[in-house]
Amino acid sequence: MIRTEGLTKRFGSVTAVDDVGLDVSAGDIYGFLGANGSGKTTTVRCLLGLVLPTQGRIELLGRPMPKAGRDVLPKVGSLVEGPAAYGHLSGQANLVLLDASGRHPGGPLGGGRRDRSDRARRALEVVGLGDVGRRPVRAYSLGMRQRLGLAAAMLRQPELLVLDEPTNGLDPQGIREIRTLLQQLHEAGTTIFLSSHLLAEVDQLCTRIGLLDRGRLVIQESLSTLRAPTGRTVVDTSDVALAKEVLGPAVELVEGERLVIRSADPARVNARLVAAGVAVRELGPERRTLEQVIEERTSARRPGEVAR
Repeated sequence: MIRTEGLTKRFGSVTAVDDVGLDVSAGDIYGFLGANGSGKTTTVRCLLGLVLPTQGRIELLGRPMPKAGRDVLPKVGSLVEGPAAYGHLSGQANLVLLDASGRHPGGPLGGGRRDRSDRARRALEVVGLGDVGRRPVRAYSLGMRQRLGLAAAMLRQPELLVLDEPTNGLDPQGIREIRTLLQQLHEAGTTIFLSSHLLAEVDQLCTRIGLLDRGRLVIQESLSTLRAPTGRTVVDTSDVALAKEVLGPAVELVEGERLVIRSADPARVNARLVAAGVAVRELGPERRTLEQVIEERTSARRPGEVAR
C-alpha cells in the first residue's frame, strides 16, 4: 500500500527526512511515531504529493508518486494537520462542497449534486454524525470536528487512510470512539496509516509501527514482535522473602512486591512457588512496553515526548 526507497527531503542545509524506507502492507494499521522535529509530518506530506522529495522513490497502491497521483489519490483518504471546514455551513454542506470543488487530492468524484449529497450522507453516518449533519459546524465540539475530518477522508470509500493525529485534543471518551471507528474501518478492509503521539492508543490499535528519529527510520516492525516475551518471568506476590528463598539466584530484580525471574517458563516458576506455599497474585512472561522499546531505539528524546 505504501513503499518508499531512500526517501529524503532537505530544506536548504537541513535534512528533514533521511533515507526512509517505509513498508506498509494491505491490512496494516500502521502507527507512525517520532519526536518533535523528527520529520514525520514532512514524510506524510511527501507521501500525498503535498511536498516533493529531494530524492528517493514513493509508491502508493503500487503506483509511483507523485506521477500517478491523479489515478491513485482518489483511492486514498487523508486527514493531515487537523480538519478544516466552513463554520457557517453544515457538516453535510461542507462535504458536498469539498466533493464538488475537488479540494481534496484527486479532484472531484464526479456525478451530480444528488450523488454528492448521498456520498456526504453516507460518510457522516459512518463516523456517527448522521443525526447532526445539518447542524452548522461552528456548533460542533472538537470531537465532532475530528469526526467530520474523518468523514471527508472517507468520502471516496478509500482503500488507504492516511491520518495525522485523528484523536488530537479529544477527551478520553472521544478517543475511545475514534479508536472504535478506526477498528471498524479496518475490519471492513481499509488499510490505515496513522500518526499519533499517544503511545497507549498506538499500542491498543496498531498492528505495526514505524519510528522516526532525527529523520531516520529506526524502528519498523510488528507490535507483536517488538513486545515478544523477553525470556524472563514476572511474579507479583506478598511473600517476597519466601519467593526469593525458593527461587534463589534466578531472582534478577525486586521492585516492591514485583519480582523479575530469569526464566522463560512461567508454568515451572509457578509450580515451584505454589509447592512452597508462596501466595502468587499474578505471574506471566515479561514483555517490554512500547515506551521501553522507543527509549531503547531513540538516540535523544526528552522524557515523555513522542510527537509528530
